[in-house]
Amino acid sequence: MNMFCFQCQEASKGVGCTIKGVCGKDAVTSNLQDLLIYTAKGIANIVVQNNLNAAELGDVNHEILTSLFATITNANFDEDSIEGQIRKMLKIRDELREAAGDASALHDAAAFQVTDREDMLGKAAAVGILSTADEDVRSLRELITYGLKGMAAYAHHALNLGQEDAEIYAFIYKALDATLNDGLSIDELVSLTLETGKYGVDVMALLDGAHTSRFGNPGMTEVNIGVRNNPAILISGHDLTDLEQLLEQTEGTGVDVYTHSEMLPAHYYPAFKKYEHFVGNYGNAWWKQVTEFESFNGPILFTTNCIVPPKKEEIRQRIFTTGATGYPGCTHIEADEDGKKDFSAIIEMAKSCPPPVEIESGTIVGGFAHHQVFALADKIVEAVQSGSIKKFFVMAGCDGRMQAREYYTDFAQALPEDNVILTAGCAKYRYNKLNLGDINGIPRVLDAGQCNDSYSLAMIALKLKEIFGLEDINELPIVYNIAWYEQKAVIVLLALLYLGVKNIHLGPTLPAFLSPNVAKVLVENFRLATIDTVENDIELFLGA
Repeated sequence: MNMFCFQCQEASKGVGCTIKGVCGKDAVTSNLQDLLIYTAKGIANIVVQNNLNAAELGDVNHEILTSLFATITNANFDEDSIEGQIRKMLKIRDELREAAGDASALHDAAAFQVTDREDMLGKAAAVGILSTADEDVRSLRELITYGLKGMAAYAHHALNLGQEDAEIYAFIYKALDATLNDGLSIDELVSLTLETGKYGVDVMALLDGAHTSRFGNPGMTEVNIGVRNNPAILISGHDLTDLEQLLEQTEGTGVDVYTHSEMLPAHYYPAFKKYEHFVGNYGNAWWKQVTEFESFNGPILFTTNCIVPPKKEEIRQRIFTTGATGYPGCTHIEADEDGKKDFSAIIEMAKSCPPPVEIESGTIVGGFAHHQVFALADKIVEAVQSGSIKKFFVMAGCDGRMQAREYYTDFAQALPEDNVILTAGCAKYRYNKLNLGDINGIPRVLDAGQCNDSYSLAMIALKLKEIFGLEDINELPIVYNIAWYEQKAVIVLLALLYLGVKNIHLGPTLPAFLSPNVAKVLVENFRLATIDTVENDIELFLGA
């Protein structure tokens, strides 16, 4: 069986994965994911064509988020789980269609029928990415869809905190339906792409408010990267409500909790500092988990994407998934109707495991989301005006396995000492443990948090624009040198484009899903570019 997937930065040969995903996803799972997206588009078609009010759709909205989120790179490798979600969405779709009445004008996505997996895979082959023949239309449809996947991930986290916005749901339906419309022009699709960025800003603002209202404003924090001599659980992913429940349930059990990868910024929130058994961060970015999970010894809880298929059965037995994630052979933990999750099986396993093996020691500093940076605004402005800080380099985004990503470590080390790095996402692991010093007490690496906290970096830029009385955000001494990997980085990019940010350098490669003509539009309108050598880029960025 063949597949076609080019949604992540590691797309095979820079074109697309056709036999098996570089991520480890097999063809069956990939094709089922394509059909799940097609089914979600069918629901959107019913909603849009019948002018249904998203504010009244309740669980339909929530299942759309789950379906989009489950297809993000490295989130769910479990074909049975994906098939189960397809069946759930088909039931929702058919009930919605029957209640709406007239179905004569609906798209095939709103009406097709399948009975078993063989039917599903046959249908998937006919409606996958390559079913759109025009490569420019295909490119824009996928760019929009991937932005929606990232948007759904952030909306899903906000929903878990009790926050949602019907306008975001309404836009998701509008955009999904538009990707089925063969009558839209290239210009209309480009306009919709930028509108996707607008709602990307909105959803990140929603999640920021949900996080800070529940957990407080992140503040400058030193995080331990060593270990204690207690059994422990490692929590990975992005969902802070899962972490909160895990910390509550492990309190007083003698089991420590460590963060991994994108969960590191949880340490910056005041609400989590009260837990004495919340002791530090273990390891680095997601792709190093194959070796780091082995030395951790205890169970690992995946709350969201960034799973790397485990090579050893022993490690697979220690991995638990929840939410939109899944992996064959790993225990999945569901929430009850109130959103509560029972982590007792993880806790009991941890008690029987040896403590983690220390792989590094010391501390790293983070917690520079917009509230903390605004508190330092006077010092930052003074440093800029005095020339102590020459430029800020936004180096947010994702990390990945490619050797070319060593560029970001080398770039950080090569930056002159009068430059500051603003970061968010797991891209930080390329340089957040380097000894880059500070400028007048301001660390040269300011970590705002998770990938969704790229919103903070946008707010910081807008605040500096206001303080310096500038007309254009691009007049600021800020350079955007961003690494990308998956679809949450796509919505961050679209959000920056919507805010008018130009001259973004994206690497280590431009997305495979950008056709030459679509890439040309982005280059001409936004001066989007890819990275070069460290030496050439340093000269380019600092030469002026």
